[in-house]
Amino acid sequence: MTAKLTRVVGALARASGMREAMLNELVRVGDANLLAEVLRVVGDEATLQVFEETSGLALEQPLRRQGLPLAVDLGPGLLGSVLDGIGRPLSALVARTGDFIAPGVEATAIDPARRFVFRPSRSPGDVVAEGDVLGTVEESGGFEHRILVPPEKGGVLRSLRSGELRASDPIGELDDGTALALVQRWPVRRPRPVSARVAGTRPLLTGQRIFDFLFPVAEGGIVAVPGGFGTGKTVIEQSLAKYAEADVVVYIGCGERGNEMAEVLHEFAELRDPRSGRRVLDRTVLVVNTSNMPVAAREASIYVGLTIAEYFRDQGYRAAVMADSLSRWAEALREIGSRLQEMPGEEGYPTYLAGRTAKLHERAGRVRCLGAPERSGSVTLFSAVSPPSGDFSEPVTQACLRVAGALWALDPALAHQRQFPAVDAQASYSLYAESMEAWFGAEVDARWGATRRELLALLERDGELREVAAVVGPEALEDADRLLLATAALVRETVLGQSAFDPNDAYSSPDKTHMLAHSALDIHERGKRALAAGATYEQLELGPARRALVALRDAPASEIRARESELAARIASLTGEGAPP
Repeated sequence: MTAKLTRVVGALARASGMREAMLNELVRVGDANLLAEVLRVVGDEATLQVFEETSGLALEQPLRRQGLPLAVDLGPGLLGSVLDGIGRPLSALVARTGDFIAPGVEATAIDPARRFVFRPSRSPGDVVAEGDVLGTVEESGGFEHRILVPPEKGGVLRSLRSGELRASDPIGELDDGTALALVQRWPVRRPRPVSARVAGTRPLLTGQRIFDFLFPVAEGGIVAVPGGFGTGKTVIEQSLAKYAEADVVVYIGCGERGNEMAEVLHEFAELRDPRSGRRVLDRTVLVVNTSNMPVAAREASIYVGLTIAEYFRDQGYRAAVMADSLSRWAEALREIGSRLQEMPGEEGYPTYLAGRTAKLHERAGRVRCLGAPERSGSVTLFSAVSPPSGDFSEPVTQACLRVAGALWALDPALAHQRQFPAVDAQASYSLYAESMEAWFGAEVDARWGATRRELLALLERDGELREVAAVVGPEALEDADRLLLATAALVRETVLGQSAFDPNDAYSSPDKTHMLAHSALDIHERGKRALAAGATYEQLELGPARRALVALRDAPASEIRARESELAARIASLTGEGAPP
């Protein structure tokens, strides 16, 4: 029986003649050849979500089952690419249809005609298993792309080619006739298999002081970044994509404004990775589903990005996923659920929101990869959330907090004060901080953990004193409390605050971060000693020390040590002592 359309409601369609259809199977819909996915099968009828604009669809138009779920091509050529929400490269779509994407256009994530130089590391006759590295392809910027035996495949290598090959060319064959290629295809809603999940042993450095120092994230960790409109979520995610110590970055623009994604593209093409010197774009894959694109593809875009990140993880790399934002993804679930007439939960979201969110976040983690040689990789997930009116008790934020290991809570009051990142240190936390102290103590400074705890205690006391000062005025406080308020303000503005537009401050190394934090606490300690010796708060000359700390923060790398010595002298002058050795 021929499958035909019987109903169309927005992004949802209903079709008859679909008794043998599978859940999540792809379907081509109507004369326009629109791509859709099976959501529900009841008897002879199936409900589909269409990933493209449904204008022009008419009843009785035919459907063509594809027999496979939504999948994405994985292989060399992904880095530097810009894909839409269902994995099609925007450059290919623009070349075929112009600036406005026409419905029904087919395109694979990797150009099948593009050529790569493949250098094999195995030979015919070798026994290989799933995940084994067959060889490498060198991509732009010197990135070593490892070609793997696909999951669930293995056997004796009957043949293996080398040299310049197209992405669509076979590179070899197993003894059971399985063809091997540079490119493999994987369903996006199915997590890629691993040998084992392992605990994170080191942090993923972000280059942002407040995150690396106060609220660090482990490699393979999960971070929730909730904040209302205008609190800087997108700027934070862009900064993480530029400077995070990851081998590969997958940036997912889920329901964001088109001009923001255009800015990301422009900046990433110009910026250089401070460690490798490569263009930031050369280690980045962008998955773009802007606010004017179909809502069903918005829901799929998160899975496309995670699948790409898992692919690079399986090669033994550290992948970081910036999802901006999960609120738009949840809104897509809500819209699809309402059109399916599902029972609504809190605030109209489907009742399975928490479960679906947890399954999505479970795809992050550090793993021991399948195959030989032995290697480990990780997917670290940063989830931006846009709670209405900044209300963190709303369902999407709460669903993320149930599974996140760190919370970076953004405060609109700090954003209005032009502090970046506008992170509320009282509300934020990291469950990874204690386990990461050993790494920071060994690699940066043995005092890292003690300095962090002392700084957090100072900020906590500052919050209490500011409430008192708001009632009685700061002049009514004791001199020691006034000194603490001044030091805490210096910490917030100079140590934790950071300029995303200053080339010397946009990225902060762990050494510089600890230097600034320890120096600010030293200012407070020297000030307390001066007060104990009989000085008054007004007699403390905090200005020169404050200016020296700002100069250290803004100094280029070549001048850090000189500025550190100048700051030490200024701090010592608070108690009339000479500069410490």
